[in-house]
Amino acid sequence: MTVNLKNFLNPKIKMSKMGEFQELQPIDGLEMSSISADLYKDGRDDLSLFYFKDGANFASIYTESKVTSASINWNLKIKRHFVKGLLVNTQNANTFTGIKGAQGLKEIAHSLSKALTIKSSQSPKGVSDVVKITDLIFASTGVIGEEFPYLKIKNRISELVKKLRTEQTKFVWFKTASAIMTTDTRPKLAYEECKIGSKLVKISGIAKGSGMIAPNMATMLAFIFTDANIPSVFLKAILKKVTATTFNSITVDGDTSTNDMVAIFATNKVKNSKIYNVLDPKLQDFEKALHRLSLNLAKQIVVDGEGAKKFITINVIGARSNSMAKNIGFSIANSPLFKTAIAGGDPNWGRIVMAIGKSGENIIPNKIQIKIGDFLVVEQSKAAKDYNEKEVKSYMQWDSITIEVNLNLGSSSHTVYTCDMTHDYIDINTDYRN
Repeated sequence: MTVNLKNFLNPKIKMSKMGEFQELQPIDGLEMSSISADLYKDGRDDLSLFYFKDGANFASIYTESKVTSASINWNLKIKRHFVKGLLVNTQNANTFTGIKGAQGLKEIAHSLSKALTIKSSQSPKGVSDVVKITDLIFASTGVIGEEFPYLKIKNRISELVKKLRTEQTKFVWFKTASAIMTTDTRPKLAYEECKIGSKLVKISGIAKGSGMIAPNMATMLAFIFTDANIPSVFLKAILKKVTATTFNSITVDGDTSTNDMVAIFATNKVKNSKIYNVLDPKLQDFEKALHRLSLNLAKQIVVDGEGAKKFITINVIGARSNSMAKNIGFSIANSPLFKTAIAGGDPNWGRIVMAIGKSGENIIPNKIQIKIGDFLVVEQSKAAKDYNEKEVKSYMQWDSITIEVNLNLGSSSHTVYTCDMTHDYIDINTDYRN
């Protein structure tokens, strides 16, 4: 049976298992808002704010590109791991914008810290909590090299703060997830629950990404929120581990961008038992839940790949090491020849063989076995004895395709997720700035 991509992508629900859905739930300690700064000049929401009145522990993983945005440069200078707010803009990457981009971001930070401090002084307690610029982090996504429209953003800060709401209804989550999109065709949301000790913990997440997607973050933003009480140092370790097999195991086109980040924020509102180290057994369920949520969001990004019609899972097994399996998996997933063959429903397994060979890994060709779906197509350096191309071609009409490569060299494995490449990808990127 094919994957029902319509259900898979429903932004109003979460998926913990295929076909098992649950509505997103609010995270105590989080306020959100999204408005238009008219960055797209069409009135769509393009500016989002996430505010933590009592602060939140956080951890982030950023792109490994050697060219990074002013937003990421700002975040890397923040040495604290406790924040009050995250501001996200779309349409403009604020990358290669020179000193003006950095100065513009600083002006926005001052305006935002002032507005949030005023909001804090108007709270029922009547006690002003000063929000410093070092309490704030930023994310940007959009076109590289265009002048950063900091005045447009700065002029909308007051309204953005005014619209902050603690009520996180389905509409609010949907609206905010939509506001961070660029070439995405749909918002991406996911939700999970788990327990830390005897306490129920909630995890909600949103993401954006459609093109320029490859490991090391790509043009992808993912923001995850939990009410758990977990120190930042442990959040960082768990996020790094989870990201390796989720957000850093996907590719759309093999291109790595300049702006990308995955961040997790813990509001500490659930009074779970104290966590003493990252190996604390009490964190096991949390790590599993975070992995499910991250993989859900990562898969949604792949399914929404620019021009994509088919979702592809590549399982490389029997490798000498995980890095070997991962390298071969991405060599296949990033091959334009392989991706266009999938788009055309052509069971040309020679393109898989080619991609394995170009990986540079020390494989033994005679040991390789390749399956497309449940069909063995290659073994002993030739087509499998019972290979039936007509059956395989019929399978390749599905919207979810699985490839398995067994190297028969060891016990390590890795799974990579990608999509096909259609002519729509060319059309989208030809008109990207128009």
